[in-house]
Amino acid sequence: MAKPAQPRSRRAASWMLVLAVFLAMGAVGCSPSLGSPPCMPPEYQVTPSSARPGEAVTVSALDAKCDPRYGKKAAVLIVVTDAAGAEVVNTTAPMSDAGAFAYTFDVPQQTASGAASVYAVPHGVDWCDDTGRNNRVGQGELPLERASCAMRTEPLTISR
Repeated sequence: MAKPAQPRSRRAASWMLVLAVFLAMGAVGCSPSLGSPPCMPPEYQVTPSSARPGEAVTVSALDAKCDPRYGKKAAVLIVVTDAAGAEVVNTTAPMSDAGAFAYTFDVPQQTASGAASVYAVPHGVDWCDDTGRNNRVGQGELPLERASCAMRTEPLTISR
């Protein structure tokens, strides 16, 4: 025997409740259609903070406290710009799925003395993912959308 149909107003009320819950979830960043809430790359360090040409410097970060899911082949882009504005290091290095990395380089001999800057960001992803959207670059995913925010750098003093 077939179950009697619910009155139209009861079904409509049920659907309205489901819709209201879904919209409320989206307002607080829990909507499954929007992906995970934004997860910024982990803070990185430069050690030592002062070096001479030929000396080793390490740029490193621990895993992020959130889950950025950078993937198995994740990489970090590292750029060092000297006091004269020349890029003396521009390379990528392996990074964990959660953002940890450690890259050591010798300060190039041609590096100008003074205040240099070190820039390290996940390579191939929107490093400034403060939009709440899935900004991962890759096949079958949304195109890259850069958000407006300042490029974070760490200082490195080059002395002779």
